[in-house]
Amino acid sequence: MPKTEHAELYIGLMSGTSIDAIDAALVSISANNIHLLNACGTAWPAHLRQAIIELSSADRAKIDDIGILDREIALAFASTAKQLLAEAGIAPDRIRAIGSHGQTLRHRPNLSPSFTWQIGDPNTIAEKTGITVVADFRRRDMAAGGQAAPLVPAFHQHIFAADGTPRAILNIGGIANLTLLQGNHCNGFDTGPGNTLLDGLMRESTGKPYDKDGHFCREGRVIENMLSLALNDPYFRSPPPKSTGPEYFSIRWLKQILESIPPASPRDVAATLIELSARSIADALLAHAPGTRELLVCGGGVHNPVLMARLRARLPGIPVASTEQAGVDPDWLEAMAFAWLAHRTLRGQPGNLPDVTGAAGQRILGGIYQA
Repeated sequence: MPKTEHAELYIGLMSGTSIDAIDAALVSISANNIHLLNACGTAWPAHLRQAIIELSSADRAKIDDIGILDREIALAFASTAKQLLAEAGIAPDRIRAIGSHGQTLRHRPNLSPSFTWQIGDPNTIAEKTGITVVADFRRRDMAAGGQAAPLVPAFHQHIFAADGTPRAILNIGGIANLTLLQGNHCNGFDTGPGNTLLDGLMRESTGKPYDKDGHFCREGRVIENMLSLALNDPYFRSPPPKSTGPEYFSIRWLKQILESIPPASPRDVAATLIELSARSIADALLAHAPGTRELLVCGGGVHNPVLMARLRARLPGIPVASTEQAGVDPDWLEAMAFAWLAHRTLRGQPGNLPDVTGAAGQRILGGIYQA
């Protein structure tokens, strides 16, 4: 009889460009299967969230500030992992490893030399949890000439491509990225802003971290000349492989657009930003995978009904639904992906897709920090 591979338990830790929470997913992984067993999210303490926002947008930063934040983020990650285990009733020694994405401080794929930087010291996470940690997933791909992003398409291919249906997976975090599954081929790239510009506008205009349920943007009207100016940014016309971040699509970028139009109400700007996200995503999908039969959406943006409605309007004939429809919770998919990438690393298997990132070849990603 063929030998059945024993399933192992992993934790994936993720905090994205929206900086809304630390997501933790407890998963069971075997050779061909991955199952979500439990998950939890912890909101960033206000002072840490503000420190991340300030450092990630600052032109200059003090080394001491970065060093302290690196440790504080790691302690918060470790606390979330321990909370997940407590809620699941699982002892730390049952976990094979934690896959920790870290918190992106900078992503500069087009500088020379390029760099990407995720902080949240994995040594601290290993020490505080007693669990081996795999971290720093992105920089090996960049060292091989890649964009280091997006990395989740490899995971999307693993879980969504089995039946061969031409479909796309859209992750809407601070930045939006598409995975295009066409038969045996997988491609993917960052389309541009997801929630990052709207979140920044909400912080400056209302003091709130985001537009809950799209209530704010729903009351506004699209400013057509603002939308045209925004869509004229060269990023949207550049071909894949490509990736970006809130360093590029920043409040500064938004203010430059707003300086070129008559004064506008924050609600109208918000409605325009929603349309910008929907339009740039839809244009990218239709340009690069016109035969797509369905679009599955995950990430925080799936909970904005206005954004989802605008996507459906921009993609007539293509069903748009949450990944929940395919049996994968949209809130935990990215955390699951980094648990899976940790599993790949410990098995000595590559985790990147060169067609997606532009790397010279497949590479084993991340460093291993033993418990």
